[in-house]
Amino acid sequence: MKLSTRSRYGIRLMLELSKNYGKGTIFLKDIARNQEISEKYLSQLIIPLRGAGLVQSTRGAHGGYSLGKPAAEISLYEIVKALDGPISVVECVTNPKVCSRYDICPTQKIWKGLNDSMIRYLTEISLESLLSSCSDVDSDNFYSI
Repeated sequence: MKLSTRSRYGIRLMLELSKNYGKGTIFLKDIARNQEISEKYLSQLIIPLRGAGLVQSTRGAHGGYSLGKPAAEISLYEIVKALDGPISVVECVTNPKVCSRYDICPTQKIWKGLNDSMIRYLTEISLESLLSSCSDVDSDNFYSI
């Protein structure tokens, strides 16, 4: 299983907003420059993040983007779910009807356990905790995420 580029870049976008939390809005072009991600790509990511209430937008001369709630209240799972939908290591974990063998499958519990563990792990990590762990590294860029 591989985390999508949408989720990885979305987390970097959200970290940039976290760095700026409480200081006002930030322009997408500034995030794009800081993270070396196309502004056009970020503009596609911002839509579902806004829809999930994770990001707010402000129009006008002093407009831009900011977090929709404090960084401590936003988990990595919320970001991944907003951008890619629910995590599912195999489709039958979230939609048992796709498999006629679901009720008798010997591996179903393994996949469900793995799925639940990933969700729990990503839910336990807030943007705030990730941002503070980035301060040990080069917190201006977050390129390795």
